[in-house]
This record gives sequence, structure tokens and C-alpha cells, in this order.
Amino acid sequence: MRPTAKFSLSFGLVTIPVAAYNATDPTAAVSFVRIHTADGGRVRNQPVCSLEGTEVSPDEIGRGYRTDDDAVVPLTDDDLDALPLPTAKTLTILAFVAGGDIDPLQMGKGYYLGADGPAAAKPYALLRDTMERHQRVGLGKIALHGRETLAMIRPVADVLVMQVLLWPHQIRPMTGVLPEGEVKVAPNEVRAAETLMDSFGELSEDDVHDHYREALEEIVAAKLAHREPAFETGEERPAGQVHDLMAALQDSVRAAQRARGETEGTEGADGTAGSGGGARPAGRTATKTAPRKSTAARKSAERQPAKRAAAGTAKVGTAAKKSAAAKRAGTKGTGTKATGSGKGAEKTARTAPGTAAAKQSTGRGRKAG
Repeated sequence: MRPTAKFSLSFGLVTIPVAAYNATDPTAAVSFVRIHTADGGRVRNQPVCSLEGTEVSPDEIGRGYRTDDDAVVPLTDDDLDALPLPTAKTLTILAFVAGGDIDPLQMGKGYYLGADGPAAAKPYALLRDTMERHQRVGLGKIALHGRETLAMIRPVADVLVMQVLLWPHQIRPMTGVLPEGEVKVAPNEVRAAETLMDSFGELSEDDVHDHYREALEEIVAAKLAHREPAFETGEERPAGQVHDLMAALQDSVRAAQRARGETEGTEGADGTAGSGGGARPAGRTATKTAPRKSTAARKSAERQPAKRAAAGTAKVGTAAKKSAAAKRAGTKGTGTKATGSGKGAEKTARTAPGTAAAKQSTGRGRKAG
């Protein structure tokens, strides 16, 4: 890489010559060109003089400062070099603070700082290791590209990185952004949201992959080949206004667990999903999740109790029918007392021995009936 600027980094009485390199690649971002829709021709920005109405060559273009009354004052390179700025050639660190004290809204473009010359290697490593050990970042000012700016110096791996910071007056106030009126959040909603946060896993390589760029390149390739673009069909996320916040939180927990191949657990004391799984709200049908390979043996072991529970449910249903028939005939049988009518059958089914899978089988049996 070629350096974009060279200056000195001042750390007390220690001066470190450094070279700044662009840390980001603007060409890697998706960009479009403007075209004439009638014939596909490029629409270019032509530098035109507002007074003469003619195109201006690059060597005739200078810079000017526009005042509050819309007057433009021409400024030359000599004018800018004459500015009494000690930051023109040196970035002096003014303070060391914790990285969390910097508002992320102020962070701008990043630069890698490399030691410029063999003599700068040792003080460079000294500053880097000291900030790394004390978990501090350096704040200072530097003049870059004709203007002075705040800058933050921080160690990243074995390199010092300079982050350009916006001035505080460049951050707009938050007036008019907050919702009108006081918004009250119930404690159980906070606990449900915390459970949802805990259900999120770590970022994967696929999460930080630029799928938009790949999809755009597929569209371009399909147009060049006169074919339809081939896209993988993914799960469409539901959108719309949330009417039941608690139900939405619980559904989100279950969706996150299904995405990781986990099984749903039991409800918490407050009706929210516990750490091992999500709660099922009343009136919802339980859905099976895709089991992990590591739980295949456990699922196989649970099939036998499920079958026995299903058979028990069938027997209860048969006993209930016989009891109902006996009651209509005016007979008081012990079978009626043991199992009762439909409600007694459900009670017997709920108390039948078995695992959670047996309960699901019982629910499906009643639904089918």
C-alpha cells in the first residue's frame, strides 16, 4: 500500500515518525453509475463554470471558502500552509482515555499507522504495548487534507490505528427523536427480552458476508447471459406491526433456537422462555424442531415412552366411550368412576406417566378426535 500522508506522532517528548495508510477499501463497496435510460449512455459530472457556462479543466480548478452571506473567498495552497497550526505536521496526543468514553457517532475514517523508518520502530512498539497494557486510547489533533480534525489512536493487534473523529458540534442533537410521552415497559417484558438476547449466538462468517453484492453480481451475470437470476430461497421473516409484544418475544426465542437446531424447553416462572427453551403460549400448537445430530440417540430413546403414552391415550378413549354407553343405559359402573367422561379422560391422560413427548402425543390424540 502507498501512504496517503506522513507526519509525526508526539507522545510527550517522544516523537515517532509515522506513515498513514487507508484502512478501508472504498472500491469494495457496491456502487452504481448514472445512465441515460433511453440509450444506456453514461451520464457524467462535468465541471462547468457557473459564470461562463463552459467546462473547466482540472488545472484551472482551485478551492474557495463560502461565507455566511454566500460570498466565496478564493484560497490557495500557500494560504493554507501559512495557517498557524502545530498539527500540520505532528499529531500530539493530548490525553489517554478508556475506549468506551468515545461516542461511536464521532468515529470516521480509519488509517493504519506504520513506523516510518528503522529509528521509529522502538518508540512505536513502546506506545502500542503501553496502550494495550493499560487499555487506553490516545486523543489528539491532526491536519489532514487541508483541514484539522480530532483523531483517536488505538492499538489493533500489532498495529497502531488512527480513527478520525468528528468535532462535537458536528453531532446533531437528539431533539424530536425520542417517542412522545412516557413509555412503560413491564418487568416480565424486560425478562423476556433478556431471554431473547441470551438466545442469540455469536456472529458467524456467513453473518458478516456481503450477500447483497453477490446477489447483485448474479443479476448482472444473468442479464449478460439473457437468463433468469438463480437465487437460493430463504426463509422469509414475518413483518408488520407487533400487537402482542410478549408473544412476539417468545416466538423470537423459539425461532432462534430452531435456527441453531435446539429443542424447545419449558416455561419460566414468569411465562417467558427459560434458558433451555421457549414457552408455548396458550392456544398455540407445538411444532417439532430439527434435532441436532448429537441428540439423535436421546430422541431415539424417547420414542418408546411416546408410543406407550399414545397407547395409553387410546385405552383411555375406549374406556370413556364404554363408560358413556353404560351411563346412557342407566348403569353405574366402576369404569365410569375411574375414567369419567371426556373431562375425566383428559385428566387421566394428563396424569399418565411419560415424558414431554407423551404430552404432545396426548394433545395430538385429542385434537384428532
